[in-house]
Amino acid sequence: MARTSVKSLLLLILSVPALVLAAPEAAPDRTRGDGPFERLVLRGVTIINGEGAPPIGPADIVIEENRIVQVEVVGNPGVPIEGDRRPETGPEDRVLELDGHYALPGFIDMHAHFGGDAQGVPAEYSAKLWLAHGITTIREPGSGNGLEWVQAHQRRSEANAIAAPRIVPYVVFGQGADGPFLSPGEAREWVRDIADQGASGIKFFGAPPDIMRAALEEAAEQGLGTAMHHAQMDVARWNVLDSARAGLTTMEHWYGLPEALFTDRQVQDYPLDYNYADEQHRFGEAGRLWAQAAPPGSERWASVRDELIALGFTLDPTLTIYEASRDLMREMNADWQQDYAHPALWDFFQPSRNAHGSYWFDWTTSDEIAWKKNYRLWMAFLNDYKNHGGRVTLGSDSGYIWKLYGFGYIREMELMQEAGFHPLEVIRAATLNGAQTLGLDDRIGSVRPGKLADLVITSENPLANFKTLYGTGHFRLDEDNQPVRVGGVRYTIKDGIVYDARELLEDVRGLVARAREAAGDSPDSPRRLPYRVR
Repeated sequence: MARTSVKSLLLLILSVPALVLAAPEAAPDRTRGDGPFERLVLRGVTIINGEGAPPIGPADIVIEENRIVQVEVVGNPGVPIEGDRRPETGPEDRVLELDGHYALPGFIDMHAHFGGDAQGVPAEYSAKLWLAHGITTIREPGSGNGLEWVQAHQRRSEANAIAAPRIVPYVVFGQGADGPFLSPGEAREWVRDIADQGASGIKFFGAPPDIMRAALEEAAEQGLGTAMHHAQMDVARWNVLDSARAGLTTMEHWYGLPEALFTDRQVQDYPLDYNYADEQHRFGEAGRLWAQAAPPGSERWASVRDELIALGFTLDPTLTIYEASRDLMREMNADWQQDYAHPALWDFFQPSRNAHGSYWFDWTTSDEIAWKKNYRLWMAFLNDYKNHGGRVTLGSDSGYIWKLYGFGYIREMELMQEAGFHPLEVIRAATLNGAQTLGLDDRIGSVRPGKLADLVITSENPLANFKTLYGTGHFRLDEDNQPVRVGGVRYTIKDGIVYDARELLEDVRGLVARAREAAGDSPDSPRRLPYRVR
């Protein structure tokens, strides 16, 4: 959901070349993080391996440079660890004593945009928030700042010259072309060109069916991944089933899926005064779409589900990005907005008739109730899809609609659990499933010897409470009846480099405070929505 003006979004949807936004300030050279070390030993952790296996520990993990070389269970819970079971360590080894901590694979955000000029936030802001929440790999679905800009950060991240996750760059279909594609041959030529430029994949919004088929076929031949936001301007003649049959790798959000489930209509029941360029029309009616689809358990529901699974299709739902639709006040006033919402981003979130995704012109109780019902049906399909063997991944689309980078990803975990996923299934969706979808599961996605040293270390058990992964921690009473905040990621390890998540969060808070001061706003003043009483 690359954020730009309504005009620019419509240009994308109508297959006109995507407008590259003015790029944000580049990420600075890395000053945080220690390593990689010749030999790093994590001692005494409980491992959640990302493959769906239950936790096990205490265990020691041995890392050499940027690879896991040994995972050794060294005892049993509740009793002292026997030293002779532990891997040997030498005076030159870096050892972290982590008794009582949990180790998970690095998280993968499958829908993670770097903000452009509309958001006005520097790359350091999003990159450090991602890392501080355990995200070690992102799929950048669109490269709205330009492929060259994203690739420059990709190379610097691979060299660990910046504090940032690993970056997998996709490009919006048609970006950089001279005009809309008028023939399948033109589409194929563009796909070959962006493959030559080093893109990892393509993100589609919609195009005429012959253009879509040609582009998807060529993408497969070039070994490119593909993702699609099935925009409503084209979905009436090209829904998720059409995409999957033509070879699409993943679908983003949920557009196009209810349309594939229609049994008594072919077109969404739009009000007769509907206008897609009116953002409240667009999102208001989207919240009433699942109610028009075949119900859970029906013959049509099962047939669509089973065909998509048979085609190896991946769902990347980004539940979190639409959550303000079902509870606007919650999102506007989330704990993290005060200290972590950059003032440019805060302004970007305000309602506007001229901006995509700022559709709070007159958002009502009825709108929120419709979206609550929408979520129940959407979540039911996701859980059913997973239960029948379909792959579901985690993506956040943060930087839009009141969602902050990192924080939105952890909220996606909570929403997956609400949908019916066991917490272990949520973690697998966040790690191994994403790695498999990107074709990187030989390198990342689980805690196994031979894989890259991408790990998340927490002091609290995230399976018991995903809220303990938020940078703001989890609010609870301690033994003395005093309110405290506990948790937050303790360390994020990427390529064997150990980042202190608290230091990263401190950097971001400082960046935000300085930006607020520069904007003439006291960092300590409470966030308030601009409005006038009349």
